[in-house]
Amino acid sequence: MKKIEKKEDHASRPSWEEYFMDITHLVSKRSTCLRRHVGAVVVKDKKILATGYNGAPSRLDHCLDVGCLRLEKGIPSGERHELCRGLHAEQNAIVQAAYHGVGIQGSTLYCTNHPCAICSKMIINAGINRVVYEEGYADALAAKMLRESGIRIEKFNRMPKGKPGRSVLKQRKRRKAAGES
Repeated sequence: MKKIEKKEDHASRPSWEEYFMDITHLVSKRSTCLRRHVGAVVVKDKKILATGYNGAPSRLDHCLDVGCLRLEKGIPSGERHELCRGLHAEQNAIVQAAYHGVGIQGSTLYCTNHPCAICSKMIINAGINRVVYEEGYADALAAKMLRESGIRIEKFNRMPKGKPGRSVLKQRKRRKAAGES
C-alpha cells in the first residue's frame, strides 16, 4: 500500500477573519441596490448564524426593477435612510436570525462596510459584541454609539495574495504553541 504524504502548505489557507470576510463579499453579490453592494455575516463560535445583503423586503419589487428613489432625488450616501425601499445588509442579517429563531447574543458581525447609525442601534440591541468591517462609511454617530456601547469595532485589512496578514501569522503561532495544525 502506497503512503500518501500530507502536504503542510497552509500559506493559502485563509484565517477565520479572511474566511468570514470573503463570505461577506459573496453574500453582497445578492444585493439588489443600485448604489452599493453590501454583505453581512453573523458568526458565533466560528459558525455562521445568519447572512444578509442590502435590498428590498421580501415580496416587494427590487430597486433593480423599479429604480432608486435616492438616485432620482440626488440624496447623498449616509443621509435620509427613510427614503429607501431597501434594508441594509446588517438589518437583514439580524431580521433573518430573528425570523428563524436563532439567538445572536455574543456574536460577531462581519460586514463589507461600517454600519450606519440605524444598523448600529440594531446591533447594540441584538447583543452583538463585535463588528469587523472592511470599508468605511461616513457616519460619525454610528461609530460613537458603537464605541459607547462597548462593542469591539475592528477594521479588516486585506493583505495581498500570497502574503499572510498579521492576524494569520499570530493565529499560526498560537496553533503551533498549542500543538494544533
